[in-house]
Amino acid sequence: MDRFDAMHAFARVVESRSFTKAAETLHMSKTSVTQLVQQLEARLRVKLLNRTTRKVNVTADGAAYYERVVRLLADMDDAETSLSSASASPRGRLRVDVPSPLARMILVPALPAFHARYPDIQLDMGVSDRMVDLLGENVDCVVRGGELTDQSLMARRVGDLQLGVYAAPSYLQLAGTPSHPQELENMHHRIVGFLWSRSGKTFPYAMHRNGESIEVQGRYVLSVDDGNAYLAAGLAGLGILWLPDYMAKAHLASGELVPLFQGWRLEPMPMYVAFPPNRHVSAKLRVFIDWVAGLMALHAPVGGRRDS
Repeated sequence: MDRFDAMHAFARVVESRSFTKAAETLHMSKTSVTQLVQQLEARLRVKLLNRTTRKVNVTADGAAYYERVVRLLADMDDAETSLSSASASPRGRLRVDVPSPLARMILVPALPAFHARYPDIQLDMGVSDRMVDLLGENVDCVVRGGELTDQSLMARRVGDLQLGVYAAPSYLQLAGTPSHPQELENMHHRIVGFLWSRSGKTFPYAMHRNGESIEVQGRYVLSVDDGNAYLAAGLAGLGILWLPDYMAKAHLASGELVPLFQGWRLEPMPMYVAFPPNRHVSAKLRVFIDWVAGLMALHAPVGGRRDS
C-alpha cells in the first residue's frame, strides 16, 4: 500500500461522501479506492468511515485524522511548488466552474495568454449558472455573481458588475418604451425572467433615483437559468433584461439593445471566486484566481466602473 495514495483516497471519500464519486475524481476504480481505505484502516487499527448501502459517514477518529491528512497533503504540495522550477511554472489539473456569459465573453477569449504563461496547468472548466457542490464534485473553485449564501466557503471578491436595463428595438416597437420602472408591472410589458439556481425562483430588482426606491418583479412569458439563453431571449424581443455592462456593451454598439431608465441606479452585483475552506490554495489555484481578478479589474473593477 502506498500510504500517500491511501490518504488521498480517504480524503476524497470524506469530501464527496461517496466511494463512487471519489473513484471518479481520482480516475480509479471504486474497488481500488475501497481497498486503499480498508488498508489504511487496517494499518491504523481504527475505523475511519461508517459505510451503509446509501451513504458514507466519517467517524470521530476519521474526522480528526482527515484534518491532519489535509494539512499533510497541503504541505507536500507546498514542498513541491517551493522548488524553483515548480514555483516558476505551476502545474497540474484545475477544476473550476464559471458562469456561461463570463466564460464566452471574457475568460475563454483570454485563455490563450493564460496557457502561454502557464502551459502546464490543465483546466477542466464547467460552464454553468447552477449551484456547485465544491466538495462533492471535487471542484477547486467557482466564479459566481451575487452575495454568497454559503458562509462556510472561502472567497475573494474579484469584481463588481455594474447593471443596466435594456430591451431590443423589436420589443419596444410592439410594447412601447416605458418611462418609469413601475410600468414593468402592468400588462403591457414583460421581462425575461432569470431563475436563480439556489432557489429556482425569480427575484425583484431594486432600483433607485433621487431618493426614490422601488423593487421591480415584472411579468414574464419565459424564464431561464442560463445567462447566454437569458441574453438571447432579450435579443429576440421576448422581454426586458437586467444586464451587466460587459454583456450589454457590444449589443448597444450594434443597436441590438436599447438602454432604459438611464436616470435610475441599480446596486452593483459583486463577483467572487469561492473555494472550500479545507482546500489548499495551491500555486495553480492561486495564479488562476489572480488571473480572473486581473481580467475583472479591466471589465468590472471592485468599487467602480471601468474606463471605456
